[in-house]
Amino acid sequence: MRTVGIDVLKNNLSEYVRLASSGETVLVTDRDRVVAELVPPRPERSDRVSDAVVAEGVRAGWIALARYGSAWRRSAPDSDLPLGARPLADILADLDRDRSSR
Repeated sequence: MRTVGIDVLKNNLSEYVRLASSGETVLVTDRDRVVAELVPPRPERSDRVSDAVVAEGVRAGWIALARYGSAWRRSAPDSDLPLGARPLADILADLDRDRSSR
């Protein structure tokens, strides 16, 4: 575990982020008081930012995943499916039709 003052951290941020990404915990101090920690990502954390943002949104409740249970049928009319359950190709085709009618 390393300790770094906030002023030194500002000037050498890349170095300390590299340390944290390699598994080391870095304590950030301000006037000898610990104010933050740089820690390595949790093992279950995706290395893709978009995955992490979506996962956090689901946990926080501002994103709801589409449900693809027995209600998911490709043969069903589009109007019977919730928007999130429609295939992307169908949604994009609808968008193209809508744009071309203008």
